[in-house]
Amino acid sequence: MSGNLYTSIALGLYFGAMLLIGYLAYLRTSDHEGYMLAGRGLPPWVAALSAGASDMSGWLIMGLPGAIYTTGLIEGWIAVGLLIGAYLNWRLVAPRLRAYTEISRNSITLPSFFENRLRDRSRLLRSLSSIVILVFFTLYASSGMVAGGKFFESAFGGDYLTGMLLVVLVTLAYTLFGGFLGASLTDVVQGLMMVVALIVVPVVAIQTIGGTGETAAIITEVGAGNLSLIGAGQMTAGAAVLVILSGLAWGLGYFGQPHIIVRFMALRSPQEAASARRIGTTWQFLSLSGAVASGLIGIAYFNRFGAAPADAETVVLLMSQVLLHPLVAGFVLASVLAAIMSTLSSQLIVCSSALVEDIYRAIRKPVPSQRTLIVLGRTGVLAVAIIAALLAVSPNDTILGLVAFAWAGFGAAFGPIVLLSLYWRKLTNAGAIAGMVVGSATVFGWKALDTGLYELLPAFVLAMASCVAVSLATYRQNDEIEREFSQASLAVGARA
Repeated sequence: MSGNLYTSIALGLYFGAMLLIGYLAYLRTSDHEGYMLAGRGLPPWVAALSAGASDMSGWLIMGLPGAIYTTGLIEGWIAVGLLIGAYLNWRLVAPRLRAYTEISRNSITLPSFFENRLRDRSRLLRSLSSIVILVFFTLYASSGMVAGGKFFESAFGGDYLTGMLLVVLVTLAYTLFGGFLGASLTDVVQGLMMVVALIVVPVVAIQTIGGTGETAAIITEVGAGNLSLIGAGQMTAGAAVLVILSGLAWGLGYFGQPHIIVRFMALRSPQEAASARRIGTTWQFLSLSGAVASGLIGIAYFNRFGAAPADAETVVLLMSQVLLHPLVAGFVLASVLAAIMSTLSSQLIVCSSALVEDIYRAIRKPVPSQRTLIVLGRTGVLAVAIIAALLAVSPNDTILGLVAFAWAGFGAAFGPIVLLSLYWRKLTNAGAIAGMVVGSATVFGWKALDTGLYELLPAFVLAMASCVAVSLATYRQNDEIEREFSQASLAVGARA
């Protein structure tokens, strides 16, 4: 049996499993809240693995190992920043957001929570939030489609456009019908596949090279700074500081990622966030460690056994095809698709909620039927997917570059508002709008300056400062807001 046949069998089983899960979720989805938030009934382990899988898109198995392979361990600060950020997100945001969104008029999306929390009657905050989501998630979803196209080019020597469209169509199939529950349940399977692949490939590669000592020696021989967290060789001290700060700044992005924190809102209770945090952080540590190790080990492997890959972001794919039995390699390749599709499905659901829940329902009176809302939600998923696919037809950036920009956009636009909404009584509607506008604008402006410092860091700081300054200038006590704030504090056992 040929290697391609084994790979096709593995991918066929994977696609079939995803479609089956989507169908089963479809049978359990009967109303709009169920389609968008699974009825707030996710167990901790589902929420944890779903949040991790939807977070770590194709960049985990392609983008991050490619950056490590190209630059060395100094790019590992991205992994450090993400691990710290993910832990703090579960610790600080998850329990309180789960409680507060239900207390504040049962908000089922992030924009609706902002509006309800701050009693914005103008609908401006909700509308701006929805626009930010649609802009950055269309770019983010496009990065996943680019990863899908690159995957098929590398794995099969196939056509980029054909591979990209296949990934989009299968993801659309289970997302359109299964909704949030379908995306979450497929995320669990996909998350497990990803972490296993990122453990198996580097372990087998080290054994093939001759052990950890030999592997480390080759990596150092290829580049003196490859195993240094502070860089070496031609990198100046100033450049190294920028790379380290930029890497750590990735962690700030977690507080504002709608497709991740919506999993917090879907937990069965605020108290279950603690067990979800332990599961999610463990998964995150193993996955990020495997991604970093794969990039480093790839340096040694290709130096000893073959020419460097034409595209550094395919290093894990190439090693798996050479080192593993074709059927096992097929499942590793399927795990790459899992990384891509898990994030893509989550992004499409959030975009759909922005279109239907935060734009259409905000202006449409009376409220349409549940059946109409579900149909509109599916239409929104399809529309965003088509636009993102058109952008992915001719990509002009790396997978990591596309993800980094969208991650910064959400982190700066929403992160400060989420934290202040949950922990500061005096945040005002005007303050939130100011922070969102300043954060989004700074991401675009700083990116254009090309300073070498990741745009998320200055954008987050300026957005936070804007939120606080404008809120202090416009604050007026509202007894209803005060009561809700205290109720949310008590619901998670915190001091009001």
